[in-house]
Amino acid sequence: MKNTLENKIVLITGASSGIGAATAKEFAKNGAIVLLVARNEINLKKVTDYIIKNGGKANYFIADVSDYNLVQQLAEKVKTEVGVPDIIINNAGHGKWKFMDETDYEEVSEIMAVPYFASFYMTKAFLPEMQKRNSGHIVNMTSIAGFIAFSGATAYIAARTAMIGFHNALAADLYGTKIKTSLVYFAKVKSDYWQNNPGSEERLPKSQSLIPVITTEKAAKVIVKGVRKGKRKIATPLMLFVMIFFIRYMPGITRFIMNKTGYKKK
Repeated sequence: MKNTLENKIVLITGASSGIGAATAKEFAKNGAIVLLVARNEINLKKVTDYIIKNGGKANYFIADVSDYNLVQQLAEKVKTEVGVPDIIINNAGHGKWKFMDETDYEEVSEIMAVPYFASFYMTKAFLPEMQKRNSGHIVNMTSIAGFIAFSGATAYIAARTAMIGFHNALAADLYGTKIKTSLVYFAKVKSDYWQNNPGSEERLPKSQSLIPVITTEKAAKVIVKGVRKGKRKIATPLMLFVMIFFIRYMPGITRFIMNKTGYKKK
């Protein structure tokens, strides 16, 4: 496949760990200039140093992407120091899985702010320049949880569903332009998310056992390959597509299975 990523500017939010860090490394391996964004400077520096040590091109920017003022400041800094990104990966996410009655009001705002508000802010910050040059690629990360609800993760599922709505509306806005949009979704990924959000992993529906767990490195390869091919939907493994088929064409059966296999509050 022709390398279409050479010297492309790729901005990735939530890039200090997990899928974001792995995706940054994979884009760098493919010749892209990677801009890593997150709040954790120590981890950002580690990932950036790793990329540079291995011959890649990278820089990092510290920002809380849930704050639109900070996103605007970040955008101006990026435009001045590097340029307008060719690709934006809206990867930052947040949220422990909880039932509604376990969730504080502040947590609801935080979970919705990242990923949804953060993705809106970051895209809006660079979209005018992308529209002016009529090129770019915006990649939005969600989860299979955004397509089918299960018990024990009320606010998280709502936020992931919001990402699907945001992506679809943005794609409609950009119809007829040369700005591409992609939606990424996976099921369970082996990452530090579970360690950072104790109690969430046990709330996975038992039906998750039907879908192979993937690593962050595998997720990153799928994302980069999907971006290079310009895919509108980026997902893996194959069983995930089977699940989406059932959700779309057999919603009643799917809801029954999810309710039967979902986590029951003790």
